[in-house]
Amino acid sequence: QVHLVESGGGYVQSGGSLRLSCAASGSGIYAMSWYRQTPGKQRELVAKILSGGSTEYVDSVKGRFTISVDSEWNILSLPMNKLEPEHTAVYYCHAQVVASVDHWGQGTQVTVSS
Repeated sequence: QVHLVESGGGYVQSGGSLRLSCAASGSGIYAMSWYRQTPGKQRELVAKILSGGSTEYVDSVKGRFTISVDSEWNILSLPMNKLEPEHTAVYYCHAQVVASVDHWGQGTQVTVSS
């Protein structure tokens, strides 16, 4: 069983920075991602990292956000720079686990004021 706990959300002014972290317990993780969701919209992928280190990002965060994970898949990080109001959302940590269902954290709110 994998358990995910996000931290690092908060309130920041436009142009500012935040760093999200996700602490993962358990084993069998082979990919981790950050998703975000705003009221009335579907949850969308923000950034993903796969075993081997390859990454992918939604266009709106390229050059601003950088996803990384430690070698044990215990700590997923997302430094977020040059934040804008459109980045305001609840951010969720997600893990894909061998022979198991997808796992989600509880979410952390990011609010960017103009």
